[in-house]
Amino acid sequence: MLRQSGTFGERDVIEERVMDSNALEKERGITIYAKNTAIRLGEIKINIVDTPGHSDFGSEVERVLRMVDSVLLLVDAQEGPMPQTRFVLRKSLELGLKPIVVINKIDKPAARPSEALNMVFDLFVELGATDEQMNFETIYAISRQGIAKRQLTDDSQDLQPLFDVILKTVPPAPSEINAPLRMQPANLAYDDFVGRLGSGRIYEGRVRPGMMVTVIKQDGTRERHKITKVLTTEGLRNIEVEEAIAGDIVQIAGIPNINVGETVAESPDAKPLPSIDVDPPTLTMNFLVNNSPLAGQEGKLVTSRQIRERLRRELETNVGLQIDFPEAGESFRVSGRGEMHLSILVETMRREGFELQVSQPQVILREENGQTLEPYETVTIDVPDKHSGIVIEKLGIRKGEMQNLSSENGSTRIEYIIPTRGLLGYRLEFMTDTRGEGTLSHIFSHYGPHRGNIPRRTSYSIISMENGKASAFALFGIQDRGVLFIDPGEQVYEGMVVGASMRDTMVVNPIKGKKLTNMRSSGADDAIALAPPLDMNLERALEYIDDDEYVEVTPKSIRIRKKWLKEHERKRHTTKD
Repeated sequence: MLRQSGTFGERDVIEERVMDSNALEKERGITIYAKNTAIRLGEIKINIVDTPGHSDFGSEVERVLRMVDSVLLLVDAQEGPMPQTRFVLRKSLELGLKPIVVINKIDKPAARPSEALNMVFDLFVELGATDEQMNFETIYAISRQGIAKRQLTDDSQDLQPLFDVILKTVPPAPSEINAPLRMQPANLAYDDFVGRLGSGRIYEGRVRPGMMVTVIKQDGTRERHKITKVLTTEGLRNIEVEEAIAGDIVQIAGIPNINVGETVAESPDAKPLPSIDVDPPTLTMNFLVNNSPLAGQEGKLVTSRQIRERLRRELETNVGLQIDFPEAGESFRVSGRGEMHLSILVETMRREGFELQVSQPQVILREENGQTLEPYETVTIDVPDKHSGIVIEKLGIRKGEMQNLSSENGSTRIEYIIPTRGLLGYRLEFMTDTRGEGTLSHIFSHYGPHRGNIPRRTSYSIISMENGKASAFALFGIQDRGVLFIDPGEQVYEGMVVGASMRDTMVVNPIKGKKLTNMRSSGADDAIALAPPLDMNLERALEYIDDDEYVEVTPKSIRIRKKWLKEHERKRHTTKD
């Protein structure tokens, strides 16, 4: 769209996933942060907002949808609607938006665009769409080639059919430019020269540099400030303007403590705009100061004060997050929308130079009418037919309830409703059971009755009893007992988890060296053959750990350790429990 609208010239280099500007977004191939751009079709300016699809970043979706007048619902022609499709569509329909459905990737060998469209229609019905919303426009697309079609048989070579549908069906933005200014920041940014920027849509009036405005806070208090700069978007560039009017999306500077959801108004007596409601967190975990024997060797930001300040800054923009700050102590309780929401925060902090420890994620329970409720997830799994049996067996043990099962072309799709607790720690097991050939996606569904005990982990930890560098000789003897997490030469310490065993928890010496003698034996000089260790990245580590373990996170390393490092301490606390 950027290229064909003329926003980008022929000489401009357009990166793949150009809107995913964050390093984590490019690495993972997902959208984490909502971002806006704009194109021009003739004299008409079209603001475009790219939102995340995953419910873990739903706070981004919920506040950004307030800024738009329609949505392009992108659906894979082979896979059909996924759980994240359900989430963003439900939020759009609740706000009264009328989507334009885009069936993408129709050039896939296994594409089934007609079936995908029928599945989308069923989803609209299930989510309670109005008659007007059900009468949606449909576009078929090959986005990588920049081709859109109204009908599958059309001979189109560009995106003009999509542009035509947008101009025909999306209503022009209401432009009450003569009313007093009212706008609401839906996003925040920071500039080294002008400070904090509030980004949002102007609902009424005009905004200009030098204008005095009233900021209506969430608690109802009002503050007077002066707008120092107004920026709007053209393509991927922010351009300073002398005036912006109702309907446009702008960034404003001059309000040092502006926050998401507040109302910026010209009149001191203006009514605030409706607040932005965000679904509450479903998972919580503790962020702690790193106190392992290797603490402070790789990170520069290690103190509780530095972690506290960083988490306070995160709250200013991450409205889906809740954090408890104790007056004293080195532990902070952080609650978010899911494992990915929390792990992205941890990964961002480690890349900034922080060292910390995090505990096992726990679901947030509710009490209603004397009944304990817990969060449930909708799970969609695609696996080869040969692996479907083991998946069904494992999810049954974890209290999952099958909603749908279908098989086509050697692949089985299974849909489940399962307690969030049942998914914690399952992904690693799922990848092993399906030999890496399965895909699993999930999304928050609802709160329901507590389902009792659910087994979380079927493996046990292999724990180091010594401090030092792991030796190949010692690891060769340990690898027969389970899967290793470390390589030879890595620094280990007492209480650090170096592997997983399917039989029992065991304490080992991973630094033991080979005894030297002047005797030679058959095979003594054979090279030691070690299996590659399991790459314990942050997500795997968070899924693996038990309630008596921490993940130690540093800029260079991800380690798993026991809360109590010495064996006699672990035995004492286990006895107490």
